[in-house]
Amino acid sequence: LLPKEGGLNVIQTEKFLTTGQARRMNDMLTNLEKDTGFRVRVLCQNYPNTPGLAIRDYWSLGKEDQKDDKYVVLVVDQFGGRGNSLNFNVGDGVKFALPNVFWTRLAGKYGTTFYVKENGMDVAIENAIEAIVSCLRNEDGYCTAPPEEGQSLKSLGLK
Repeated sequence: LLPKEGGLNVIQTEKFLTTGQARRMNDMLTNLEKDTGFRVRVLCQNYPNTPGLAIRDYWSLGKEDQKDDKYVVLVVDQFGGRGNSLNFNVGDGVKFALPNVFWTRLAGKYGTTFYVKENGMDVAIENAIEAIVSCLRNEDGYCTAPPEEGQSLKSLGLK
């Protein structure tokens, strides 16, 4: 289920994003990593059609003795329309900048079945990722809640 080429930040075994949306998101996340060291990855899947733990090896995440724990993996899965669609796997190196309450609020804002039904899964994913990127680039160095919608391109690392 995983792509043959390496280096992708956005992997879709279930296509929730258009090719253009995925490419723009991939570029934004590449720039974030280059500028801040934070690795943010997106996996769009539809259980039971998932890559499972193989994704950890593909992205070199969450391994024993790993020094780099500055990562976030957004797993997008509709679970048959029940429950929250946005699930976050957060490395310890991110938890000071974005504590647990941030992830709860972010999932509650963009991952609900109501939000997804009203706005579309692609918008939910884009808004969640833009909130994460904006907060990780924030001058204060942390966020406890997602910023309001309508982020400036500058806050997303785009000129």
